[in-house]
Amino acid sequence: MDDVIYEEFKGTGNMELHLNRKLANRRVFPAIDVKLSGTRREELLLGEMELRKVWLLRKIMDSYDTAEATEQLIERLKEFKSNKAFLESADVK
Repeated sequence: MDDVIYEEFKGTGNMELHLNRKLANRRVFPAIDVKLSGTRREELLLGEMELRKVWLLRKIMDSYDTAEATEQLIERLKEFKSNKAFLESADVK
């Protein structure tokens, strides 16, 4: 029943956040499936350079399985004081 309700409302939201039980079972928190989660209109929220870096990050993460991608992202984010600093560290032209 939850899936039916989810599919009905899926097209009306701007942002989707997918939780992943496999990550939670591995004690990886937040247990967010970053490959499936996102927003539809990120181009309205981010500048051009930030947007390109986010897209590149998503492409890179797509080559890893969900658990590995999430764990790597969490560890990398710990090295920075803010998301902005994290994105600024990426070398994208």
